[in-house]
Amino acid sequence: MSDFDSLIFDMDGTLWDAVDSYAKVWDATFADMNMDRTVSRNQLIQCMGLPIDKIYEVVVAKPDIAPRFLQRLAENEDSMMLSLGGKLYPGVKQYIPLLAEKFRLFMVSNCGVLGLPNFLKFTGLEPFFTDTLSFGQTLLPKEGNIRILIDKYSLKAPVYIGDTAGDCKSAHAAGIPMMLAQYGFGDAPDADFKADSFDAIANFFLEDKS
Repeated sequence: MSDFDSLIFDMDGTLWDAVDSYAKVWDATFADMNMDRTVSRNQLIQCMGLPIDKIYEVVVAKPDIAPRFLQRLAENEDSMMLSLGGKLYPGVKQYIPLLAEKFRLFMVSNCGVLGLPNFLKFTGLEPFFTDTLSFGQTLLPKEGNIRILIDKYSLKAPVYIGDTAGDCKSAHAAGIPMMLAQYGFGDAPDADFKADSFDAIANFFLEDKS
């Protein structure tokens, strides 16, 4: 769509589903911390889009061990996710290279420091993205990281593509529109655009509207 010059993607629930792998990372961390418990896929899905410290408050809720647990969780994620990875949604592998021919592509996520680099390496999509920013890198909310990318690359008409109400709120707080990936983990009634598949997202932007 000629009105936009750049696309900023969320990761989880928008480009892939890696929840089962995240559950393995959490379970490994529980074992490392000698905690006799596990986390379910549904528990993590309910937390998708939140920064890791907020997810910890929901899943574990033990403030006294939070620093040690989160440190170990980050170490496990960094060492495990590059091999575990996730499942790209249909159309992502096909259309990202085509979108990159027409738009500058970025990613902004609330994941840890290596979450986005590991995603790009695991999927082979690294060559198609101009830059990425995460909560783990900056400790900023999504709107802060979106603004950093807008300023750094002098983006004139970016759009954020995500799957939750939080994504929509962040995009609007950063002053840009949001497209909802309706196949993801959440909903966003205030989204500016909506698509029920990644194919539909790609076609929306690739279609010549002139």
